[in-house]
Order: sequence, then C-alpha cells, then structure tokens
Amino acid sequence: MGKNFIVLQNVECEGLGSLADILTSHGYDYKIVQLDKGEDAPKTMGNYTGLIILGGPMNVYQTDLFPFLLDAERLIKQAINTDKPLLGICLGSQLIAKALNTKVYAGEKKEIGWLPISLSNQGKTDPLFNQLPSELTVFHWHGDTFNLPPGAIHLASSDLFQNQAFRLGKACYALQFHLEVTSEMINTWLDEYQTELDSLKGIVNPHQIQQQTNIEVERLTHYSHAVFSDFLIKVVNPIYN
Repeated sequence: MGKNFIVLQNVECEGLGSLADILTSHGYDYKIVQLDKGEDAPKTMGNYTGLIILGGPMNVYQTDLFPFLLDAERLIKQAINTDKPLLGICLGSQLIAKALNTKVYAGEKKEIGWLPISLSNQGKTDPLFNQLPSELTVFHWHGDTFNLPPGAIHLASSDLFQNQAFRLGKACYALQFHLEVTSEMINTWLDEYQTELDSLKGIVNPHQIQQQTNIEVERLTHYSHAVFSDFLIKVVNPIYN
C-alpha cells in the first residue's frame, strides 16, 4: 500500500507550510484538493493513508456559501469511522468537531497573532505533545471555537479559548492553532486578510505580529517538526507497518 495522504485545502493562502517537507522527509506522498477552486474531494478514503484538513477564513456553519465544507465533513466522518489517521488544523479542527456532532461557535474575541497555550495534564503525556514545554507560544488566527467532543481527550488551552487541541482515539488530532505556518505564510495572511485586520485596529497589531514572527518562527518550526513527525512515526506508521 502506498503512503499517500489526501489534503483538503480550503483557501489558496493556507497551505501545508512546514508540514509539506515533514511528510516528504518521512516518505509520504500527498494529494492536495483545492476545494475553494472547485476541485472535488474524493468520495471515499479508499487507499489513502490518512486525511489532513487545513485552515481557512470561512466558518463551518457557512455551508450555503461554501458547500464544499459538507464534502470535507463527509470525508472526516469516513476517516473516523475507518480509523484512518486524521489531522485537522484551525478550520480543519472545527470541521472535525462539527463532524463529531459538537457545537462550533463564535468566541467572545478573535485570537490572532503569537500567543501562549498551556498543555493539559493529558497533553503533557500525549504521544505527540509530550516533548513540548508545558507552556509554549504558537500562532493563532481564528474567532470560532468548539466544545470538547464526547470521548475526546483535551490537550491544550489558551487564555481566550479552553479547547485548543484534542485527540479522539489514537489516530485523530485536532489543533485550533497553527504549528505549520512559515514566515512567508504569515506575511501573506497579513496581506490577504487586511480587511479583517482593519476591523480590529487597536486590538490586533500587524506590525507587532511581523516583529514577533522574526523572534518566534524558528522555535515554532522546531515544535512543528516534533509534533508532526511524531504523528507520522507514532500514529501513522504503526497502522500501516
């Protein structure tokens, strides 16, 4: 069986980032489906090794405007039901929560920029997170959040949002924050999402985000390689080897 992930991309500027090189370095191929450009998600998981769902500016409940979100949710349910490795990032994590019949809703404030998260006790011993510090600074860009799905293990929280990451079973991980971003991606987002930033003047400072990126991004890349490599080594490999 080939080692091949299906990747659902919801908007052009939110790609795999550092995760692309990590997949390749561990011998995994991947097929990117650009949902926002009209590309169709596969009907079934078939022989794909696993599923990765990336971020995007839309909300999971905007299915009238973005009907492809329903295709993503359908594939998520199939991956869960067949115990396929599953990784959701930001919007992807919210889609996983929704697929698990869990409420996804707007938070009191938006969380944008470099902000700390804290690992839960379960997070500190999780196979992917156990080599991270108990508190670490990561990159955020979201306004929605979700409740913890039934049976899921709570892994991390922030000051604004209780549920920053969870695991369901052994093979499903949902991360509200962005470990995958590169400095190039962040600069692109600051341009692409200028209208949103303009509406948050005095709350979110794009210049400060750029300055912090220069300080934080190398450390974030280290975290990214640690977590995503362990996802492949500890979660994916045992299923297929």
